[in-house]
Amino acid sequence: MALTEPDKGPNQPAGRSGAGLLLVFAVAGALVALSLGIYGRTHVPTGRPLALLIGFTEMTPMKVWLATAGVLLGIFQLVSAAWMWGRLPAARKMPKVLPLWHRWSGSIAFLATLPVAYHCLWSLGYSTVGARAALHSLFGCAFYGAFTTKMLVLRSKALPGWALPAAGGLLFALLIGAWATAGLWYFTQSGVPLR
Repeated sequence: MALTEPDKGPNQPAGRSGAGLLLVFAVAGALVALSLGIYGRTHVPTGRPLALLIGFTEMTPMKVWLATAGVLLGIFQLVSAAWMWGRLPAARKMPKVLPLWHRWSGSIAFLATLPVAYHCLWSLGYSTVGARAALHSLFGCAFYGAFTTKMLVLRSKALPGWALPAAGGLLFALLIGAWATAGLWYFTQSGVPLR
């Protein structure tokens, strides 16, 4: 039986139509990720930023701090989702505004990553030079594919209850992977500018 009622939990089995729909959503996400990867690989990188946010003197520190903001908001997303699903041990009753904070933090996190992705693809391109850069490029493109899939899953009521937490978990893991292979790496380098 397909999940059609919003009050059913995350352990409901997928019906045949739910599994097919989940596959369609996953393919849509894969196509987004693939399109970004192809664009990043075929576009000639400019090596310069399109624009810098006020307060930043270079492109890389701007990208690192925006990505870090996205990760911090992503951590809030993970914790607030677990709280809303009743998965936090010893957590008191959630505040009524938590779902609103969850939605807004997700929107702001996504918006914070857009200039990062734009400058990664437009200024630097999809890199396969070195394992770190190759993994970063892969994680970054896959992140936007996973975001597409998660947004489609979020809007569907015909999927098993585990689909949304799984899509959100994958999205968070890819965000952490992209950040760890660029932002965290940058912070560990000596003598780099921080603004």
